[in-house]
Amino acid sequence: MEVVWAVGQLWVAVVLGLIVLPSALGISLGISEAYMWVLVKTLEWATIRLQKGAKKQQPQIPRTPTANGIIERDETPMEKEIALLHRADFEFSHIFYFCRKGFEAIVEDEVTQRFSSEELLSWNLLTRTNVNFHYISLRLTVVWVIGVIVRYCFLLPLRFTLAAIGITSMIVGTTVVGQLPNSSVKNYLSEVVHLTCSRILVRALSGTIHYHNKENRPQKGGICVANHTSPIDAIILTNDGCYAMVGQVHGGLMGIIQRATVKACPHVWFERSEIKDRHLVTKRLREHVADKSKLPILIFPEGTCINNTSVMMFKKGSFEIGGTIYPVAIKYDPQFGDAFWNSSKYNIVSYLLRIMTSWAIVCNVWYLPPMVRQENEDAVQFANRVRSAIARQGGLTELPWDGGLKRAKVKDTFKEEQQKNYSKMLVRNGSVG
Repeated sequence: MEVVWAVGQLWVAVVLGLIVLPSALGISLGISEAYMWVLVKTLEWATIRLQKGAKKQQPQIPRTPTANGIIERDETPMEKEIALLHRADFEFSHIFYFCRKGFEAIVEDEVTQRFSSEELLSWNLLTRTNVNFHYISLRLTVVWVIGVIVRYCFLLPLRFTLAAIGITSMIVGTTVVGQLPNSSVKNYLSEVVHLTCSRILVRALSGTIHYHNKENRPQKGGICVANHTSPIDAIILTNDGCYAMVGQVHGGLMGIIQRATVKACPHVWFERSEIKDRHLVTKRLREHVADKSKLPILIFPEGTCINNTSVMMFKKGSFEIGGTIYPVAIKYDPQFGDAFWNSSKYNIVSYLLRIMTSWAIVCNVWYLPPMVRQENEDAVQFANRVRSAIARQGGLTELPWDGGLKRAKVKDTFKEEQQKNYSKMLVRNGSVG
């Protein structure tokens, strides 16, 4: 028992002295840099071994990448495609067009594939991609086993300890600061607590974050909008600055954190019944933005997590509030760990376990120049303009679809639109009437 107690004390002392304290002070001892260097070299070596093994296994069959997907699409309009079938009026063979489009949607539609993990070009010793590696050398297998031991027996306990310290510090710190009267001192201490705890939580993820164009960082009284890949997006951003969060009130541990942080910082939390009232939400957000002394609001307009390859439709509510919009593009490096949260497949506990047993979380964050709504530009057009800027900077595919399709069925209006287009074509060609 004494040995266990001594080991526990040593473990806590090492964690506090070598990680927590430097994180709180915003300095680095070079441990993370050394870890990333070893990790990069190991993955490079593993890739070379896999390539050599693949050549020995199938030297006669060159493997060509399938970057454009597993099927080839024709983007010709409906009228031209059907016209190519027959030059006459309506023919029964016209249904082949709709059959083919249906098969394409089932095999590889644009929406569903954005809610599955991003494919990798090579194995990162964590999970396999769509490439079926039949050959693995003995050395590679040994390295993989060592990696499993390191990730589950060393990194997981270390990260769990850091996460516990970060969350506890957040709850205790914001609760204490929340007892102070409203003043500039309280605001300053609140920002210190948020930044310090966020830095500890980033270390709990072995996070390596590269921030670009810091001169464009969101300012007070503004609205920060970003693409959404993971719940840790908020931690990634608050590691470099403080924000007022917007979201629904939760229960459990998340609810405890929400109730503690709102005492020290003007976060905007909504009850389940309130968040359905769009006018109430807009009113409260406008009141927050109108106060130029309050922190910028952080909003993810997609409303759901997308798999780090695309940016889907931005909901217009965030762009009806007014004020200055500060776009931010976030792009994760999937080589070191998959940050995407597929909430339909994994609950939050399973997701956090996957994150904490990955190699690291590496990402780039770009602060884009602030944008304002132009004259004669409605909220939808403004949202699309901001989304396009984020997609271009992050190297992401821009899609017009609503992320709500992740859980909902396709709206009848989408089906009716195709039916109307086909009926208009028939009427115009004289096939009907």
